[in-house]
Amino acid sequence: MTTLLLNGRVHSPAQPDATALAVRDGTVAWLGSDDVGRAQFPQAEIVDLDGAFVAPAFVDSHVHLTATGLSLIGLDLRHAGSLRECLDLLEQYVRTHPGGVIWGHGWDESGWPEPVAPSTEDIDAVVGPHAAYLARVDVHSAVASSALRDLVPGLADAAGYHPQRPLTADAHHRVRAAARAGLTAAQRGQARRAALDAAAAHGVVAVHECAGPEIGGLDDWLDLRRTEHGVQIFGYWGEAATDAAHARDLLDRTGAHGLAGDLFVDGALGSRTAWLSRPYADAPGECGNTYLDEDAVATHLSACTEAGITAGFHVIGDAAVGAVVSALAGVVARFGAPAVARCGHRLEHLEMVTAEQAAQLGAWGVIASMQPHFDALWGGPAGMYARRLGSDRAAGLNPFALLASQGVPLAFGSDSPVTSMDPWSSVRAASHHQTPGSAISLRAAFAAATRGAWRAAGVRDGVTGTLVPGAPASYAVWEADGFEVSAPADSVQRWSTDPRSRVPALPRLSPGDPLPRCRQTVHRGVVIHG
Repeated sequence: MTTLLLNGRVHSPAQPDATALAVRDGTVAWLGSDDVGRAQFPQAEIVDLDGAFVAPAFVDSHVHLTATGLSLIGLDLRHAGSLRECLDLLEQYVRTHPGGVIWGHGWDESGWPEPVAPSTEDIDAVVGPHAAYLARVDVHSAVASSALRDLVPGLADAAGYHPQRPLTADAHHRVRAAARAGLTAAQRGQARRAALDAAAAHGVVAVHECAGPEIGGLDDWLDLRRTEHGVQIFGYWGEAATDAAHARDLLDRTGAHGLAGDLFVDGALGSRTAWLSRPYADAPGECGNTYLDEDAVATHLSACTEAGITAGFHVIGDAAVGAVVSALAGVVARFGAPAVARCGHRLEHLEMVTAEQAAQLGAWGVIASMQPHFDALWGGPAGMYARRLGSDRAAGLNPFALLASQGVPLAFGSDSPVTSMDPWSSVRAASHHQTPGSAISLRAAFAAATRGAWRAAGVRDGVTGTLVPGAPASYAVWEADGFEVSAPADSVQRWSTDPRSRVPALPRLSPGDPLPRCRQTVHRGVVIHG
């Protein structure tokens, strides 16, 4: 059976003026005009788009589905504008959810009038004898109630422990595991489904789940693998391998797509746990945390490259990036650049990277899986990055234009629940970077959130992530209020808007423009939303 979509605006490089699209057996069969489509497919099922915009569906290159779902169905603290508001939201939640572990996410003291994180004493005064886990927005530190802390033997001896301040490093991982153990299987299942439903509602047909021992644990990842849903899941397991045999064994035991994702080299700037070469501007003497040194990074890269497995790391601070790039150089010297490129190794976040490092990564085919929302939330001369690092260092963060100019493949994601899963806002953030010269064009950003994310998952057939005959019919139908007429002046790529250039238009995404609204999401011909 053929389905014919008419009266729309189809984003396709094959035919940028197309208004109709035919789908047969989960594949794009044809593009063209309405009248030709009706004549060519007289028996087709007709879908009237009524002027809607059809585009390749999005892929989110970095998510944590269970944690995302827990924030969707539970305690979301991202909108708290002060410590008092944070505690009020917690109090309201406790009143309406008696019993069980209190799992919250999203507080961010860096934007509060009094930039002071909640203390153990603050939380205890609200939750009393209940176990409560409240992660900071970057999920690299968390405040835990005394009742939860008491469930973890020897916690006071763990790295990152403090009796009142938020926990980091191993202390954080241990209380997170204890809180996770207090959730029921039904709660976790409901959370996973809520997150997948939310992805589909945002026009996302595939996600890269970044799992690992310190994140959700093996049981959570295996349960997620068994979850049936229309959104496709590429899973990455963040555990270091010691040799090629160990790498293969980890992949066999987990069923993951690669040994990458959130294999932590360091932490996050907001929690002051990113590994820096010079101290934080607002914490003299502190340079963050180091979870994997250069030798451990090189061992994992060598093991995965020898086994032909995708390796990767969570890497943010400049010292962490330096350690990874140096280790990569050694692996390239040992195995050769083509062998490294074939594995599709990837670096998550990659916020602090120099021009020289970008050129090396581009030459080696290393993928940058990045989150444009980070700059939108924390960039700029008065943002959190500037407070943590000073304005000069902060201005070099998330340099999309630099990486693209050096040939580094870009894949965009949300790191949900850290930031919103809405891909259009991510595309807008990348094309309107708060540092002049760091933005990329709207189309380059859109490509990184579609084709680029497919390629980062190893899907490199040349058509997936586009709407051309023969491509998988994975698309979303959008209502949009207007279409772009030019690229930002500082974009690294210039795109002609002359119709003869055969470059399809995209919705207007200037700051203040309403974002497109998803009417329907389809993956390989199957409707998964709308």
